[in-house]
Amino acid sequence: MESVEVSGKTVDEAIDIALEELGLKRSQVDIEVLTPGKPGLLGLGGEPARVRVTALVEGSARPADEEEAPEQAFDRGAYASDVEIKDLDSEEVRAAEEFLRELLVLMDVAADVSVREPETAADGLGRATAVLDIDGEDLGLLIGRRGYTLAALQYLVNVLVTRKLDSRVLVTVDVEHYHRRREDTLRNLAERMADRVRRSRRPMTLEPMPAAERRIIHISLAEDSYVETRSVGEGDERKVVIRPAGRG
Repeated sequence: MESVEVSGKTVDEAIDIALEELGLKRSQVDIEVLTPGKPGLLGLGGEPARVRVTALVEGSARPADEEEAPEQAFDRGAYASDVEIKDLDSEEVRAAEEFLRELLVLMDVAADVSVREPETAADGLGRATAVLDIDGEDLGLLIGRRGYTLAALQYLVNVLVTRKLDSRVLVTVDVEHYHRRREDTLRNLAERMADRVRRSRRPMTLEPMPAAERRIIHISLAEDSYVETRSVGEGDERKVVIRPAGRG
C-alpha cells in the first residue's frame, strides 16, 4: 500500500499535502498522526506536525454516502481525523471560551467574546461546534498577515481544549467577522480568476493562503466544468493554481 510521511504547520495542513501527493480523497486513506506539533505563542516557535498517510486497499474506503462534503472538511482540527459536534452549552465550548478570554487578558487585549453556531464554510460549518466571536477596537493585531495570527490563536485554543478534556470538539475563533468577510472576498476572487482562465486558456496562480482559505477557493470552483484547481508549494507559501479543465 502506498504511503507518505508529510510535515506541516498543523496536522490539517500536513494531511492536505499528503492527500494531494497521493491523489486520493480522505475516505481512501488511513491517517496516523506521528507528531501533533507544538504551536508557539501566536505562531512563533513551536514544532511542525507530521503525519503518515497510507492508501487503503481496494474496497476499504467508506461508502460514498458517508464521504465528507468539501464544507465538512473545512477544518480537520489539531489531533483527530474525525471530530464531534455538540451543543453550544457543552463543556468543550465553555472551556474554549474561558481559554480564549484568558489568552486575551495575557495579551493585554481589551475585547469581548460571544458564542454562536457556525453558519457558513468560513465558520467551519459541518465541523466546528461553535464560533467564538471577538469584538472590540483595533483588533487587527489578532488577525495578522494573511490571517495567520488568527489561525494560530484558533489552533492554540483547540489544542488547549483537546488536552484538557481529551475531546474531538472544534471551535472557530473569529475577529469582528473576519472569516465571513474573507470568504466573500475569496469567492469573488475565485470567480474573477476563473473567468480570466476561461478567456485566456492559461493557468493563473493565486497568492499564498492558509489551508482554510485555499479550501474556500476549491469549494467555490468545484462545480465549474471549465476550470480545475490544485494547491502547490509548501508551508506558508502553499497556493492555489486555477487552470483550464482537462488538458486545456
